[in-house]
Amino acid sequence: MSTPAFPELPAGFRFGAATAAYQIEGVHDEDGHGPSIRTAFSHTPGRTFAGATGDTTCDPYHRYGEDIALLRGLGVDGYRFSIAWPRLLPGGTGPVDPKGLDFYDRLIDDLLAVGVAPAVTLYHRDLPQALEDRGGWRVRQTAEAFARYASLAAERYGDRVERWITLSEPSCSAFVGYAEGRHAPGAEGGRGALAAAHHLLVAHGLAVRELRAAGAQEVGITLDLDRIHLASALPEDRAALRRARVLHNELWTEPLLAGRYPAHEAETWAGLADGPWRLPGDLELIGAPLDFLGVNFYRPVTFAAAPHREADPDMRTAVDIGVTELDRYRTRRTTMGWPVVPDALTELLRELHARYPRLPPVWITGNGSAEDDTVGLDGRVHDTARITYLADHLAAVADAISAGVDVRGYYVWSLRDDFDGARGHRQRFGLVHVDHDTLTRTPKDSYHWYRGLITAHRAQAEDPAG
Repeated sequence: MSTPAFPELPAGFRFGAATAAYQIEGVHDEDGHGPSIRTAFSHTPGRTFAGATGDTTCDPYHRYGEDIALLRGLGVDGYRFSIAWPRLLPGGTGPVDPKGLDFYDRLIDDLLAVGVAPAVTLYHRDLPQALEDRGGWRVRQTAEAFARYASLAAERYGDRVERWITLSEPSCSAFVGYAEGRHAPGAEGGRGALAAAHHLLVAHGLAVRELRAAGAQEVGITLDLDRIHLASALPEDRAALRRARVLHNELWTEPLLAGRYPAHEAETWAGLADGPWRLPGDLELIGAPLDFLGVNFYRPVTFAAAPHREADPDMRTAVDIGVTELDRYRTRRTTMGWPVVPDALTELLRELHARYPRLPPVWITGNGSAEDDTVGLDGRVHDTARITYLADHLAAVADAISAGVDVRGYYVWSLRDDFDGARGHRQRFGLVHVDHDTLTRTPKDSYHWYRGLITAHRAQAEDPAG
């Protein structure tokens, strides 16, 4: 199979790579690092594939110099990583761990030394366990604690961080963690999950306020948004589509980008929707202007109407909204089972652009492909399918830009293979293969392709004529 051509993107478009703390750092109990909900979840028997934990994973805490070299070799403009809240504040509040502060100081300084701009995510689903024990995201006090943590991080690192992301994939935190139970903390709730969703938004708003006060350069949030397709023209399927859009997208985009709650949330959750967790002034706080919107995208979905799993509305989880996902895509699938439909990314970006006049510049902050990667006898990883995936999705971004969407850059998920929550080490998304026994790093063919793309793009920007 021939190597895909490099997609054409405008001058000034920037390229990066992304990771997240618990999925790569390991050493969850070293140098004062406090326990998190992800630690507790992965250490609970039966929660993860083959009993895997994030105790070691890629260990950049001790080997981050190797990863700095990989980033430099890749030639990326930026590196998106998350700070582990319990590494700075082991109890979520209270005493600060100086060794944790120093670790991210060194990482940021070394990134800047090789010309890679740090993009910091403050929260990627690793809530300090001490806060979960007091209610977690179900209670407002957690949002207030997050604001204090954001202030600490901004004060320490704000002079060197190019881009701040308050939350990464809050939908996954609220619903996969507090309603489906597939991710930490493993809860299956209705009102609790909806309260968690709202308090995550409040936490974002409070953090934006703290970051602005500290003089942060660019402040935004990353949402995991789905391009949702209509199953049929039947009235019941149209209603199911409305509910799915509320659950997957509009619960987040409407308050953040339009200053309102979703129009169909009562239809989606009946009496669970408008709970006492919403306070006067919350919409204004949540909807403060953003410098950018981060979008994570991996696949489209098609939903149709289906019976509720629980007949009593008061007993339903927040994801029991009377829909079912249909397998309608006749295309290649990644090892996650996700259909590869690049045009759906263009559709999603155009839909956001059309719906929200206040849409800020967009960054694709997470996009990539899980593949069955192995190191061959030649010492290389020939991941042609991932290269095609990346080329086609970057071409979809280019199409969205041509249609008028202001997309500024792209962070590939992920720099290296990591620990993927309940799936353990089973799924490999990285441009760099990691042997999870020896921690040996091996750049895959996709690493070299991405480097070639970045090099060609810069050369074209410097000499548009030739």
